[in-house]
Amino acid sequence: MSIKEIKENDLVLARHIPEEQAWAGNLNFFSEDEEYIQVGTWGYDNGKKLLAHTHNEVKREVLWTQEVLYVRKGKILAHVYNTKEEKVAELEVSEGDVIILLMGGHGYDILEDGTQVLEVKNGPYVGADADRRRL
Repeated sequence: MSIKEIKENDLVLARHIPEEQAWAGNLNFFSEDEEYIQVGTWGYDNGKKLLAHTHNEVKREVLWTQEVLYVRKGKILAHVYNTKEEKVAELEVSEGDVIILLMGGHGYDILEDGTQVLEVKNGPYVGADADRRRL
């Protein structure tokens, strides 16, 4: 299975990274530089050293909340909507998979008992009423 992008013309709405690609080893980034959220994985063997670092203060302008889901356990069905609020895809996201939600809308169905998902999104958080609108 390969990385799947859901698009509206040239606009990427979502990117599904299956487990075997998400955790292929070494350093892999799955985001474009201009995306508000940067997503990568890394995996190395014992003895690898990653140099200590800090991040510089950089002023950024963020216009959209973008989300990343990592399915730790179980399975979900992600519903992806375009910018016109029309459902354009359903993605089954399984244990170990990663999905990046960049634009448009989304919703989820839990497909297995005990499903556990890690969600990461850019901030700062401005509250549910300002940040989102239900479809």
